[in-house]
Amino acid sequence: MSALSAPTARPQPRPHHPHHPPYASRRLWSPRLRRRLAADAALLVVAAAFVLPLAWLVLASVDGEATLRLSAPGSPTLDNFSAVWTDEITFTPMLNSLLLCGGATVLTVACAALAAYPLSRFRSRVVRPYLLTVLFTTCLPITAIMVPVYGLFVQVDLVDTMSGTALFLAASQLPFAIWLMKNFMDGVPVILEEAAWTDGASWLQSLTRVILPLMGPGITVVMIYSFIMMWGNFFVPFMLLLSPEQLPASVSIFTFFGNYGQVVYGQLAAFSILYSTPVILLYVLISRRLGGGFALGGAVKG
Repeated sequence: MSALSAPTARPQPRPHHPHHPPYASRRLWSPRLRRRLAADAALLVVAAAFVLPLAWLVLASVDGEATLRLSAPGSPTLDNFSAVWTDEITFTPMLNSLLLCGGATVLTVACAALAAYPLSRFRSRVVRPYLLTVLFTTCLPITAIMVPVYGLFVQVDLVDTMSGTALFLAASQLPFAIWLMKNFMDGVPVILEEAAWTDGASWLQSLTRVILPLMGPGITVVMIYSFIMMWGNFFVPFMLLLSPEQLPASVSIFTFFGNYGQVVYGQLAAFSILYSTPVILLYVLISRRLGGGFALGGAVKG
């Protein structure tokens, strides 16, 4: 019989030793799988750290005898919402917050766009040091500058005014807004702006009619970030606003903490849900634009 037609010998399976686990079992508990299970367990712990406070917030808002313990209410009720659903507790502070944070957000976005334009379009040796200086100002704690700011506001008669408080809130969010706006503006091709210049447009017209419309998602991100940071700011309006009728919701929530450590937890949870509603609605309404990216498809063709 030739060598080509000779049958080949098949390898015999190795006998399983009783003291060694089978190969499938060793593969099931491989180091890679153990690391993945450990990472999943760590993520579950982090998720629980975020979910448990939210679960307490929802359950305590419908509990007439809410405490700090996380427990289902015996008889759910809406009395907590009825107690805070008043002009003095909810509507007036929420309106003040909308006016204060909305005006400051518009001012922040406008100033950030004007400041980011020369940083994105012109090359200079002072651009990088300037950006690093702007980044450094974001690291300063707000409590470290409130004393001189308060003294300045007293001298220029801006204490207890909504306009002065909105101006300072916009100034405090402006450094990081400039960073974000510049990064988004760098994604717009310069050739589009040069085409607008060829047609006789000025730099301000090219900024408002060409660049800003194309970086709509970037402006949305800056707007949402600035609005959320201002919406939850307690210290600045607490220091600069004195009249109770001008206090925003971030400061009026302090009234739920009574004397001698007594807190109305049910009403506090109900007010917190109402206080978070405008921010959630803002994100839901414009979340589609956040994932759309820059609409530059076809803009540079031809």
